[in-house]
Amino acid sequence: MDKELNKLILLEQERQNKGIELIASENYTSKDVREACGSILTNKYAEGFPGHRYYGGCEYVDAVENLAIERACKLFNCKFANVQPHSGSQANAAAYRALLPEGGKILSLVLNDGGHLTHGSPVSFSSHLYNFVHYPLKNGHLDYDEIERIAIEEKPNLILAGYSAYPYTIDFKRFKDIANKVGAYFMVDMAHIAGLVATGLHSSPIPYADVVTSTTHKTLRGPRGGLILTNNEELIKKINSAIFPYYQGGPLEHIIAGKAICFKEAMSDEFKQYVKQLMINTKACADKFKELGAKVSGTDNHLFLINVLDTYGINGKEAQIALEEIGITTNKNMIPNDTLSPGKTSGLRIGFAAVTTRGCTKEQAEQVAIIINDYLSNKLDKEKAKELVLGLTSNWKQIQDI
Repeated sequence: MDKELNKLILLEQERQNKGIELIASENYTSKDVREACGSILTNKYAEGFPGHRYYGGCEYVDAVENLAIERACKLFNCKFANVQPHSGSQANAAAYRALLPEGGKILSLVLNDGGHLTHGSPVSFSSHLYNFVHYPLKNGHLDYDEIERIAIEEKPNLILAGYSAYPYTIDFKRFKDIANKVGAYFMVDMAHIAGLVATGLHSSPIPYADVVTSTTHKTLRGPRGGLILTNNEELIKKINSAIFPYYQGGPLEHIIAGKAICFKEAMSDEFKQYVKQLMINTKACADKFKELGAKVSGTDNHLFLINVLDTYGINGKEAQIALEEIGITTNKNMIPNDTLSPGKTSGLRIGFAAVTTRGCTKEQAEQVAIIINDYLSNKLDKEKAKELVLGLTSNWKQIQDI
């Protein structure tokens, strides 16, 4: 391998092995997924869909993609899947296009309360192609009565659920009832909770949503990419056309192979035990923070929010930088009713998907809370904090062995 590049890869491997990864949208894939993503499938151009390609020589990549589709449908108990989106953002773009080809009004969560960029951010394509209106959280929770009131007032063409920083269970049936009442489509972006949905540890949106989008690399623990699901035969045709040729060209068949593997892995008992442990670890850490006097949200899933401004007197950016210096990776995050800008934020988002893959236990998750709290409270110096971090990570699986 290119020596210069190999050195950088090894440095990143060392960083991952020695650090505590608490970014809620990150995870570690299995060796099998990594091997598929680095396979000779990367050589094949395959514009179009299985059986309907623009190039010859696609018999084997057709089989790969069909296998991924079959496994995605089995995993999530749905009729149709498109496994070609290069990312969750492109999956959302295609879903919007399929549902609202002429544009329209979309009702989504206030972005500062935990929405995603593609849910109407002014810096995203979404707000330029569609008219977004928003519903807020109430005391950090979805207020379904308020969502219904806004929906009746605004009469959106599409109601969107699914979030980047919402730590509680989502009532998809209630959302569907609201959508039906105002004659709107209902779409779910389950990128963050896909692994929980796959194992039955969060209710599934499939019986209620017209279209469900997801990434494959967060709690699902697969390669970086997107996924679209539906039970509607007419909609899958529109979704397919929105992916190709409208938004994308040739699919990444090596990544689709990695998706096929992760869908199979997610059907295993081992994966369900992993997700159970992930949820135990997340709650244990959040509870320990509360016990230590920190201002944190509750959690029903794989993440929670901590108000570092009120707790430690520093903003989210400052906390993120400080923790990175001792080997703990987090991300600054807006919290409901945040008074600071997205570049600073009052909070951090904490997630346990990645470290649970490495073998983190409930007791170790509690230790993580203690280290962070003591370090940000200036009760622990930098060198001692680094030592404690290395003490934890040395007991976990090495990234290359997962």
